Amino acid sequence: MLNFPLPQNGSLSSLMLKKEIYDFKSAIAYVNQLPYGRTSDRTNFHLIVFENKGTCSTKHAFLKQLAVESQKENVKLFIGIYQMNEANTKGVGKVLDNYNLAYIPEAHIYLKINGNLLDVTRTTKNETSFEDSLLIEQEILPPQIGSYKVDFHQNFLKQWIADEQISYSFEEIWNIREKCIFAISE
Repeated sequence: MLNFPLPQNGSLSSLMLKKEIYDFKSAIAYVNQLPYGRTSDRTNFHLIVFENKGTCSTKHAFLKQLAVESQKENVKLFIGIYQMNEANTKGVGKVLDNYNLAYIPEAHIYLKINGNLLDVTRTTKNETSFEDSLLIEQEILPPQIGSYKVDFHQNFLKQWIADEQISYSFEEIWNIREKCIFAISE
């Protein structure tokens, strides 16, 4: 695991230093233990410290920005679209079964450090990894966790609906997806 001391002068590293977290590995452990949940502003990844929770987007963007402050270019932020199903995301199976869907494409944000995937939000044991069912991935920057992520995901879903001749509208698929997200956050 890559580790390095946090700088004294960065805005995020200053937040970590106030919590007596002095290196990247300890920052990863801190972010990992935060409960899963949306912050009051899903684009402001600083809020994970103040609201004591975060999503895949805010948690990984926070860590990526810490690496930027430390001038570590080998920590990369990615968005991936994977085939979300019960095997790789416990809790969504019943929702998908209700709509006769084997899977639904879901966006996920994660890090790659020296090419190795790091995901601090998927703590539930699943039969398979989301990485095994990736449909597409793209490197992004922390400011892209907001509208860019949503647009990327929604455009992918619209194309998937057309290509796979899914019998549901985009709005229906998005609603089914929200039910899946609700099911895994219970």
